Amino acid sequence: MITLKNDYLTVQINPLGAELTSVKDNETGLEYMWQADKAFWGRHAPILFPIVGRLQDNQYRLNDQTYHMTQHGFARDREFTVIDQTTTQVSLELAADKQTKALYPLDFILTLSYELVDHQLKVNATVTNPAETEMVFSFGAHPGFNLPLGGAMADFTDYHVTVSPKQIYQRVPLVGPYSDTQHAVPLDLKQPLQLNHDLFDHDAQVLTLDNHETTVMLSTPADDHGIALTVAAPYLGIWSPYPKQAPFVCLEPWWGLADDVQATGDLTSKVAIQRLAAKASFKAGYQITYF
Repeated sequence: MITLKNDYLTVQINPLGAELTSVKDNETGLEYMWQADKAFWGRHAPILFPIVGRLQDNQYRLNDQTYHMTQHGFARDREFTVIDQTTTQVSLELAADKQTKALYPLDFILTLSYELVDHQLKVNATVTNPAETEMVFSFGAHPGFNLPLGGAMADFTDYHVTVSPKQIYQRVPLVGPYSDTQHAVPLDLKQPLQLNHDLFDHDAQVLTLDNHETTVMLSTPADDHGIALTVAAPYLGIWSPYPKQAPFVCLEPWWGLADDVQATGDLTSKVAIQRLAAKASFKAGYQITYF
């Protein structure tokens, strides 16, 4: 396990999946991250690559070949290599190999970096295409946060999600595990979204951000602790498993979506797919402030 530490926070990252597993307040010992209780969900903050969400029939076609890949791709279950580390920063890398090419035939280098700055953790990803041909992929993050956050008098339904800018967002419905992008519906987030488990009876709430910088804050009037995630991404998912009464919620920046209900199975025409030219790099990032 990799440990980063400054005056305020101690962070742990597992090289398996380059997964953020713990963020603790040094003074109070408060743990912000979901601790992967398998009774609810056995992960903390998986990295989603080279797909986000589910493929229809867990398969896709590329260059007239059919490949099998399960939800959210394989990066979350692969060992990353540490390429640079200090007391407050680490960079980890995953590159294509024989095992990944059985699932996804393209060359890639995926680099994740985590940097602690005061009360904030900066997370940045770079996808590099070393090949001479175009690369298609999706990328996402899936961090889960404990609820309640240290407030003995608070529970899940005492928390709300405040989105800035305060406006009406387009929400992409999910039909089963698949995106229904043709039937987006307005979601008024001029006021905070009060959390309750029934919000997730059709899976995640998926907001269209259109790459505009957006801050999503998770907090409660019952105490002073919370988190704020800032990102400029195409989409953001808000999720907690249903019908389980799980004591956590995920705030998920996505540069991709689950297959559309009208998906053809061709990866190059997949909804919200990213395209990366030969020898080029794609960059994505977000920041989480803990209070």
